[in-house]
Amino acid sequence: MKVSKLVHNRKRARLLAGAAAIAAATFILSACTGGGGGSSSDSDSGDDNSAAGVKIVVIGGGGDPFFSTVQRGVDAAAESVKAAGGEVSYLALKNYDNLGPDTAQLTKTAIAQKPSAIAVPDWVPDAQDDAIKEAVAAGIPVVIYNAGDIDKAEELGAMTYIGTDDHLAGVAAGETFLDAGSKNVICVNTVPGSANLEARCAGVKEGMESGGGASESLNLPSTAFGNQTAVTQAIKSAIQQDDTIDGIITIGVTDSESADAAVTQAGAEGRVKLVSFDVATAVLERIQSGKQYAAIDQQPYAQGYYAVSALFQFAAYGIELPTKPILTGPLVITSENVDAALKGAEAGTR
Repeated sequence: MKVSKLVHNRKRARLLAGAAAIAAATFILSACTGGGGGSSSDSDSGDDNSAAGVKIVVIGGGGDPFFSTVQRGVDAAAESVKAAGGEVSYLALKNYDNLGPDTAQLTKTAIAQKPSAIAVPDWVPDAQDDAIKEAVAAGIPVVIYNAGDIDKAEELGAMTYIGTDDHLAGVAAGETFLDAGSKNVICVNTVPGSANLEARCAGVKEGMESGGGASESLNLPSTAFGNQTAVTQAIKSAIQQDDTIDGIITIGVTDSESADAAVTQAGAEGRVKLVSFDVATAVLERIQSGKQYAAIDQQPYAQGYYAVSALFQFAAYGIELPTKPILTGPLVITSENVDAALKGAEAGTR
C-alpha cells in the first residue's frame, strides 16, 4: 500500500487515537481550571493549586505564516494555562539565517528562566542537541515539536515528539506527484541543513522513485527564504533550463508563492504541477481554483496547542499521555478535501 494511502488509513488511525487521548486530557485540564461546570473556587483559592506558578516556554520561528499558525495554537492552549494560574511565553527566532546555533541559544535563554517545561523544535541536531540535553539535565521536562522524531526525543530524554513524520510526508508528496502524472520533480529547499526539511526532500525522491519517477533538490542559501524575487528567479531558471521538469514542491508556504509566480512567468502552467508543504489561505485557494495540485499539511495549529497542553498537564498534574509520538500529519490536501481545509483557514487554525 502506498504511503499516501497509509497517511489516510493507518496514520489517520494513529492520529485519531492520539487526538482522542488529548481530547480526554484536555477535558481533564478544563475541569481542573473550572471549565468542567463544577466549582472553581476551591482550586483557585487554595494553596494546594499545583497549577499556580507553572511556566511553559515555547521556542519557535517568527515572522512567517506557518509559525503564526503555530502561535495561534500556543495562544489557544495558553488560555487554559493562564486560567489555572500558570503562564506561557513564546521565544521566537528573528530569522532562519543561523538556524541551529540561534535555536540552541534560545534554549539556553529558556533554561535561564527556570521554567516548568520547554517545547522546542530540533531543527539542526548537531547544533541543538547539547542545549536540549542541558535542559533535561536541569530537570526541566522537554517536548520536541515540529521537527524531530520519537527516537530523537527518547535519545535526548525528552517526554515525546509532537508533529509530523517529515520523511513520510515527503514520500506521500512524491506519490501524490505520481498520481498527477509527474515524472521529474524539483524539491526547492531554502533552509538547507535543517534536518526536517532535508528529510522532506529525501522522502519526495523516495516516493517518486517508487513509481519510476525522479526528484532532485534545488538548494538555495537560507538568506533566500522569504525573498520572493530570488526564489522565483531560481525556480524559473530551473524550469527553463530543463523542459522535463513537470513538478515543483516547496518546503513551505512562503516559497510556494514564489513557485507559483515562477511557473507562470516560465509559461509552464500546463506542464508543471505545483505542490507545497504546509498550507495557508492562498495555497488552499490555488488548490480550489486548480492552479496548485496539492499541499502536504502538518497541521501546525495542533502542534502548538498540543505541545503546550501536554507540558502543562505534566508539570501541573503529572498527567503524561501514553500515545507517543503525537502525530499531527501528514495530511494530503487536494481538490477533494480543500473546502474543509478552507473552513479551518477562516478560523485561523490553518
